[in-house]
Amino acid sequence: MLVSSYNEVLVACSIIVAILASYTALNMTSRVSSASGQAAVLWLFGGSFAMGFGIWSMHFIGMLAFSLPIDLGYDVPLTVLSLLIAIASSALALYLVCQEKLPLFRLVSGGILMGLGIASMHYVGMDAMLMNPQIFYVPSLVGLSIIIAIAASVGALWLAFRLREEDRQATFGRMGAALVMGCAIIGMHYTGMAASRFPLNSFCGAANSGIDTKWLATLVIIVSLAVFAIALIVSMLDVRTNRLSDSLDSANNELIKLALHDNLTHLPNRVLLNDRLEQAIYRAERSNSEFAVLFLDLDGFKAINDIHGHHVGDLLLQEVSRRLLGSKREGDTAARLGGDEFVVLLEPGTPGNSAIFAQRLIDKIGQPYEVANHHIQISTSIGIAIYSQDGQTEHELMVNADAAMYHAKKQGRNGYCFFERSMNTNVHLQMQMQQNLRHAAERNELVLHYQPKLIAPNGPVTGLEALLRWQSPEHGLLSPDRFLPLAESSGLIVPIGNWVINEACRQMKVWHDEGHSDWSVAVNLSAVQLEHDSLVDVVRSALMQNSLAPSHLMLEVTESTAMRDAEASLEVLNKLSALGVSISIDDFGTGYSSLLYLKRLPANELKIDRGFITELAQGNDDEAIIQAIIALGKTLGMKIVAEGVETTGQQELLTRLGCNTLQGYLLGRPAPPEALSDTIKQLARHSGPTTTA
Repeated sequence: MLVSSYNEVLVACSIIVAILASYTALNMTSRVSSASGQAAVLWLFGGSFAMGFGIWSMHFIGMLAFSLPIDLGYDVPLTVLSLLIAIASSALALYLVCQEKLPLFRLVSGGILMGLGIASMHYVGMDAMLMNPQIFYVPSLVGLSIIIAIAASVGALWLAFRLREEDRQATFGRMGAALVMGCAIIGMHYTGMAASRFPLNSFCGAANSGIDTKWLATLVIIVSLAVFAIALIVSMLDVRTNRLSDSLDSANNELIKLALHDNLTHLPNRVLLNDRLEQAIYRAERSNSEFAVLFLDLDGFKAINDIHGHHVGDLLLQEVSRRLLGSKREGDTAARLGGDEFVVLLEPGTPGNSAIFAQRLIDKIGQPYEVANHHIQISTSIGIAIYSQDGQTEHELMVNADAAMYHAKKQGRNGYCFFERSMNTNVHLQMQMQQNLRHAAERNELVLHYQPKLIAPNGPVTGLEALLRWQSPEHGLLSPDRFLPLAESSGLIVPIGNWVINEACRQMKVWHDEGHSDWSVAVNLSAVQLEHDSLVDVVRSALMQNSLAPSHLMLEVTESTAMRDAEASLEVLNKLSALGVSISIDDFGTGYSSLLYLKRLPANELKIDRGFITELAQGNDDEAIIQAIIALGKTLGMKIVAEGVETTGQQELLTRLGCNTLQGYLLGRPAPPEALSDTIKQLARHSGPTTTA
């Protein structure tokens, strides 16, 4: 037998090419499995060529590393056939691993076919030398090479299937798997070569007419490396393109989500809600059914924002949205319109189940909240509109549900109302009045009337109470009960209240300059003003701007307002008192104040509610209550003021009971500053000489 030998450099090149071919094959599987449609077909053909050419080039370089003491060559048709067999085997492998599942039977049968294909490629390539006499093979080694080829193919298929996902971990896994697969393929090739025997008188029929082996090794190495490089570069570009496409899709989906959902609560916004309403109307028309629109508005949410800050308010809105989502049925829509307004679309929704659902929402939202270490309780008002009796378009349903919600607020809040036709007119008037009220201060429509306060029993005048009026162009002169509730619910009470404080200080400065230097002016504070962070700064600024001493300004706070959040009220009132401003507890006797807190409040004055004065007569219960209030106030070192004095009998009895100051229609009606001069002169005549001008 002829003695064979190997070129060590080419053997090393064949090993490197085998490993690179294995990595390229594994990379191709991920591209084929992740593609679809025409792209998958193109990747299958391209991947089959790259993978097949890689396996074949490893085999062929190994063949070129082999040498005998005779000239060798290779027949072109048989060499090309061996390449086609390698490509066909690679196509089978790629087809198998790109399936969703790879059961054991398919894995084994596919591995057998692929292994036989690789073995066929090897032995057809050996036949391309056209040896004469023919090559003699050792059967046991041939069998071993085929077994190695099949085992390597089964392992390659399994690894390729497991590592076909595109991620960083899979990339490192492919590197290790490529090393194992490359060594297995090399083992198969050199086992097959070891199985061949060449008789002493053998000669190569393709030595002179075939391919020249002197430059063939270099050419195959260069071409194979070029194929691997192109395949890997295209694969990497495709991965980057897919990732960019996925990123763009993700960004596009996120933009769509942002456009259709509320940023804070992630509930559908007004745009998406309108689309859902449109679809609901379409379905209701086809099935002759009805659905309900529930319009929710949180009661007193602005005060929570003002007291605890917008961060706490946002967290509260998120918790409310979670409770909404937890209460609705599958198929219903819960949306946020903005601020503290939410809408729930119940589909289908009859008046009966809408009322049950609304009450369930009221109970659930009304349960206490723990938000950023704050214990918060809030209620909600709900308006309900039913399609199609309360509206046939999205706009009509929303407007009417909103009108019903405002009616629920007017009825006391923390409840629900169904829409009625009469509500639209009322809501329109309310909205128009709110809009006009927003511009009332700018247009100088707000005015202050002043009611004198006299030292009991009949003077002199010790001060005046500022009482707000609105000179509306549409409705004439309006008393506070006509517009202050609207101002409080809309948040306008804060800027209006600030204007009142400043204007009262300005007018009092005018009276001081006229000689009434011992007068003071009393201004009423609403609950919202008392809870607002800027109140102390507003009062300080008004006093400084009008050069008015703080002792000439009295701020009146109702008993209920002071006790609503006693600790917070105490903190603000202490700051105001530190400025030198006097504090009066108004409407005393009608609230629920704790004597402990009353003792701690920095109040200078108790003002007895007019309700006790109206029915006051000697010997009745009202007299006993007033006596108790006067005794309590004087014990705490406060002056006592009685308002609502309308008869001389009340005047005399209140004076005898110990009231320091009286106020009421008997002593002087509220009037604008310019109309008060006659009243003041008349009071001065009845009271005799005074120190006031």
